[in-house]
Amino acid sequence: MSWEDKVRKVVPYTPGEQPSDDHKVIKLNTNEMPYPPSPKVAEALAAFDVDSLRLYPAPDVGPLRDALAARYGVEADEMFVGVGSDDVLATAFLTFFNSDRPVIFPDITYSFYDVWCDVYRITYEIKKLDEEFHIVKSDYLTENGGIVIANPNAPTGVSEDKDVDFIEDIVKANPDSVVIVDEAYVDFGGVSALPLIDKYDNILIVRTFSKSRAFAGMRIGFAMGNSRLIKYMNDVKYSINSYTMNRPAIELGIAALSDEEYYADAVAKVVKTREWTARELRDRGFTVTDSRTNFVFAAPPADRISARELFSGLKKRNIYVRWWDKDRLRDRLRISIGTDEEMQALIKAVDEIMKG
Repeated sequence: MSWEDKVRKVVPYTPGEQPSDDHKVIKLNTNEMPYPPSPKVAEALAAFDVDSLRLYPAPDVGPLRDALAARYGVEADEMFVGVGSDDVLATAFLTFFNSDRPVIFPDITYSFYDVWCDVYRITYEIKKLDEEFHIVKSDYLTENGGIVIANPNAPTGVSEDKDVDFIEDIVKANPDSVVIVDEAYVDFGGVSALPLIDKYDNILIVRTFSKSRAFAGMRIGFAMGNSRLIKYMNDVKYSINSYTMNRPAIELGIAALSDEEYYADAVAKVVKTREWTARELRDRGFTVTDSRTNFVFAAPPADRISARELFSGLKKRNIYVRWWDKDRLRDRLRISIGTDEEMQALIKAVDEIMKG
């Protein structure tokens, strides 16, 4: 036996391609915000005390935690802060999914969920979305070791908001399991389940600064839930790495929270451009889901071009989008929403490629 026989082997998550020269590429493959952070963030960065970097940050991320709690109307002990929502979700998986029963989540969703289950040795089952990429509620009204729902979902862009009680029915039916609702994209038109944390002690809402707050490069995520849930997450966090959030992230995160008007305007611009893009694609024969995110999920007309061919053609023109060679996904592209000029360039390129 060699040391490699003792290695924990997993198939890792595959992130969107990061081109080496961003200036030559229209990057529409990782759902980043096309606009910069608030000017107040730039002011806070310029005023940052570099000497403070010699000191550890607060383990409880107190200043940012308190600012987030005030912003979302929860108590400080109902707020958990981590290094991006991936860190928050990974901690939640490790904390709450610790039984012999399987954790359940959709077959088409954020592809990190099954990776965390594999690396932490968590049993899981996937439940098939319906033909319109919606969750089948009855699939989640069964015995389980936990539930994970991205709402709005990725890569489909679909939000489960036609049934106002959809999430609540699942939470209420599963009092013995923690239900994680991943709301990374909720600011772009989804309906938040946050009010449910006052009614149920088994729901955890997870958010991120990476999308609507233009902070993908800074890595800030957070979760809101019953204070006991948050305590258990902190216990696990402090058992792995107490000082997860760096000082610049804490200060700049607070600055970002101080300028809601700026971010509301930026989100509104993305939504307007998203709707324009969806119309333009539909006019060209594409099938596009009703997105409530900062991307569109679009299938080109199969009698004219495949998604794979269009993906390759766009990449040759230095336009990066996302394509997966997987069942139920390979006929579609996930296209992040950029600036108006970037999306106009995308549509122009689509026309050129489809004309041959």
